[in-house]
Amino acid sequence: MGSVKFGTDGWRAVIAEDFTFANLDRVAQATADVWKRQRIAGTKKKVVVGYDRRFLSAEFAQRTAEVFAGNGFEVVLSNQAVPTPAVSYHVKQGRAIGGIMITASHNPPNFNGFKIKAHFGGSADASLCKKVESMLDRHPIKASVFGSDRKIKQKDLTASYFNSLKKLVDFPLISKSKAKFAHEALYGVGAGCFDQLLAGTSCRVTTLRGEHNPGFGGINPEPIPANYAESSAYLQKHPHDICLVTDGDADRVGGMDGRGNAITTHQIICLLVRHFVKNRDGNGRIVKALTTTSMVDKMCARYGLPLLETGVGFKYICAEMIKGDVLLGFEESGGIGFPGHVPERDGILAGLMLLEMLAIEKKPLPRLLKELEKEFGPHRYARIDGHFPLEKRADLMAYCAENPPKNLVGSPVCEVKSFDGVKYIAESGAWLMLRGSGTEPVLRIYAEADSDSNAQKLLKLGLGLTKKV
Repeated sequence: MGSVKFGTDGWRAVIAEDFTFANLDRVAQATADVWKRQRIAGTKKKVVVGYDRRFLSAEFAQRTAEVFAGNGFEVVLSNQAVPTPAVSYHVKQGRAIGGIMITASHNPPNFNGFKIKAHFGGSADASLCKKVESMLDRHPIKASVFGSDRKIKQKDLTASYFNSLKKLVDFPLISKSKAKFAHEALYGVGAGCFDQLLAGTSCRVTTLRGEHNPGFGGINPEPIPANYAESSAYLQKHPHDICLVTDGDADRVGGMDGRGNAITTHQIICLLVRHFVKNRDGNGRIVKALTTTSMVDKMCARYGLPLLETGVGFKYICAEMIKGDVLLGFEESGGIGFPGHVPERDGILAGLMLLEMLAIEKKPLPRLLKELEKEFGPHRYARIDGHFPLEKRADLMAYCAENPPKNLVGSPVCEVKSFDGVKYIAESGAWLMLRGSGTEPVLRIYAEADSDSNAQKLLKLGLGLTKKV
């Protein structure tokens, strides 16, 4: 039957190896068993099911709907491939007990996944995933037949989701801005979203790599510069104001300026923090994952905003968003959560916010980036991932926590954080972090400094530490 192992917010596996209809039945039945027992005030016995553009995703979603209907749930099944945040939005709006998104996000094309969304419209936490794992194979699978069960209703999940996004930005201003907006969809579900959202406005939208291709053109649909070559070449010949990049299920972002030069997720995050404070009179807590740029720390100090640093993973940011009073929440991998919306990453909303920023600022993107750097100093980020034995990781982390370096590229180390990996922070704002993958024998080394060469020196220092155990 193959094994079922849960990760941070659900289950991912290789299609036809472990991600099979038989295993999907087991996981869907276990999830139904958990949700049948849950009593959450204000929720209905309802589940929202969506899916991405991967091989067999529509069929896997239909089967998931059949299992939930067979267990007595009312099921809202998307009638097309949709962004993950659209499912989260409908869970929250429809007061459903939860939602399922069939997606493997940015994983290679041969993977698929079963992402669990909790009743509040965000990713399931570890305790919910553990409950589902513990219920595997406890009860026989009950399933109805699609087309003959009135409990399954197919619905367009995009229209009301798009309308909700338009209310979160100054859409009339965007409509009149005449922006030339490029969207690199990486063959994912984001394709066509901006064409629909901005139809009938003065904005011109160019969707790149928007066709349906379950093989993703031989790439992993992840918003990283290694995947931008084709669209970068196009933008050099056909300049735009900005290019947003979304991942396979459109919840994470990357970007390029209008001429095809990559901009980092850190730069996008800092632009949005500045926009929320300067142009939107925003206030509230800023929540960021440990591996995010220290420019944010300097911005919060300047703007008088409370800053909270969490472990790596959007689930930690989601938990803070649920508590309230969060202006923005974000992580290095391109997940950004916005106030007044679901406690979830949303790549489509991030794109609209950037368009709003450009419409208000009336300055080209490279100039806005230069202004940020002039005000808060240069910040250059680097990361490497390497193999490291799982059995030696605890010893390495203990060694790193107890033996911090005296300085990082000439600046004294003033703080060590060790609640998720080990992070050294220098007085200058430079930092170095070592952290193991949650599931694989992989060690990630992250660094940030005032120049690319200094960031590389920090990575070298990090590599040196790995040889100490």
